[in-house]
Amino acid sequence: MDRLDGSARLMLVSDLDLTMVDHDDGENLSLLRFNALWEAHYRQDSLLVFSTGRSPTIYKQLRKEKPLLTPDITIMSVGTEIVYGESMVHDDGWENYLNHKWDRGIVLEETAKFPELAFQSETEQRPHKISFFVEKFKAFAIMKALSERLEERGVLEKDRLLHMCLKNSKLMAKYRLILLFVVTLEMMPNYSAFLTYMVSNSQEELLQWHAENAKDNPKIIHATERCAAGIMQAIGKFGLGPNVSPRDIRDFQKCKVGIFSPGHEVVKLYLFYERWQRAEVEKSEHYMQSLRSVFYSLGIIAHPSGTEQSMHQCLDLMENLYGDKQGKQYRVWVDRVSSAQIGLDAWLVKFDKWESSGEERQCCLTTVLMSSQNMASDEYKWMHVHQTWLEGSESKSIWIL
Repeated sequence: MDRLDGSARLMLVSDLDLTMVDHDDGENLSLLRFNALWEAHYRQDSLLVFSTGRSPTIYKQLRKEKPLLTPDITIMSVGTEIVYGESMVHDDGWENYLNHKWDRGIVLEETAKFPELAFQSETEQRPHKISFFVEKFKAFAIMKALSERLEERGVLEKDRLLHMCLKNSKLMAKYRLILLFVVTLEMMPNYSAFLTYMVSNSQEELLQWHAENAKDNPKIIHATERCAAGIMQAIGKFGLGPNVSPRDIRDFQKCKVGIFSPGHEVVKLYLFYERWQRAEVEKSEHYMQSLRSVFYSLGIIAHPSGTEQSMHQCLDLMENLYGDKQGKQYRVWVDRVSSAQIGLDAWLVKFDKWESSGEERQCCLTTVLMSSQNMASDEYKWMHVHQTWLEGSESKSIWIL
């Protein structure tokens, strides 16, 4: 990836529905915990990949509903579409590879011979994917017969998979697992070299496969935690790096984590910002004085509305809003944190800062100039902040920092 100077320290590839995203977690706490961990400790030198059966249409819809980070690579439509970065630039090479011997007309002709197959919605019909529902007890016989017909007609080869979603399966997801390349059950034997983690809520078929084939394989582990929490558990189990989310640390002043980086500093600040407004920390002058100490006394914040205020004026306003969001579904998170050292002790840090309150969500693109001059105190000094609204995100409520 062009974003990284060299090889990635870690590539984490995860499915979305009921793996990264827990649809039973109404406040998205598991996902927000993972977000804080990734942005604080991994974003700068690692790659995040989402692999989903969703089409681009319903993938983008999920991003509007859940606080998902921006992945470096997105694999959609059961592996038939690969895009890169926030702009979702298509992988033309992969598309050309799939075009080899692909004939959509033949596939439609052969599938029409099976009346048990019911088309999924129009959004799920993609250039290299034709999607159906089928009753579970009929699925395997149909898949076997259809595979044979497509092989005879030269469309289906050994490295091309026939995938059907079983009717009534949750969110049309057949198998759910996390590994350093997510694969379907049929492909598991070919991916034994990768570190593989199955979240605790994996599908019955996958649990059965694990019990029969991989129970004693140290590279394939079944988690005890659900969804994104299971992913963090995997990171720790395999010794891949830090796996304690900053969201799980209640007081950074009392719990020193020994990590000194701009990304960690940004995550810490906005966690306190959220907790202060939710009244989840004590209303203490000590906390506010500590916060003021990391902001340059003459520093300026350029608000996304275009106005400018001194940093300490913004902190005064924040102090007066203690508990303003208490009891409300209010959350703050950051995405796409990147930093570059531009001087001996000067850092340019960029990130997307998100706030959600109930159904309302806003995002601003944020650039911060930081100084690491006071290394002895393990703190960065925020010298200047500039924010710009993400298109369509203009806030009608108070936006402080």
